[in-house]
Amino acid sequence: MLCHPDVVGWAILLSSCRVHGDMEIRKWAADSLIELEPQNPASYVLLSSLYAAKGKWNEVAQLRRGMRDKRVKKEPGYSWIKYKGKVHVFSADDQSSPFLGQLYAELEKLNCKMIEEGYIPDMSSVLHDVEESEKIKMLNHHSEKLAIAFGLIFVPPGLPIRVTKNLRVSGDCHNATKFISNITQRERY
Repeated sequence: MLCHPDVVGWAILLSSCRVHGDMEIRKWAADSLIELEPQNPASYVLLSSLYAAKGKWNEVAQLRRGMRDKRVKKEPGYSWIKYKGKVHVFSADDQSSPFLGQLYAELEKLNCKMIEEGYIPDMSSVLHDVEESEKIKMLNHHSEKLAIAFGLIFVPPGLPIRVTKNLRVSGDCHNATKFISNITQRERY
């Protein structure tokens, strides 16, 4: 009996192509997913990520136009931390926090210390056609780093800093979190 993959099967295949970089199978899986669920942004985002990683910016732009035309919206990434009974929410390059100056100063200080300790920013996490200096800025202002900076400033020493995300943590933030934890001697969750 011939069995046709469902949405989950195509999504698994599409995600595994990301690890192996197989563009042909990834396109086939993404097209199949889009056909089954044209309003689900995940397939567009996964395919767009592969195109961006390969530097195929015209294809990225075409996919994004297609999403816009079909009114498909990607959920933005958020990180949040609870402190004194209040939830503080951050998005990438957040400009809304009343603690903005303190957060960015803390991130700048941390970034210098991380580089001294051997941290190398993972540029593959930035899937935009911008200069390297802009990619570094984007990485430094990811939502999870902003939430960690908030925790370092306000959560008393000795207490763990617990950051929650609505999406997957980028490889760069995962690596940076290890460096930050070692530098500050704070537990990470």
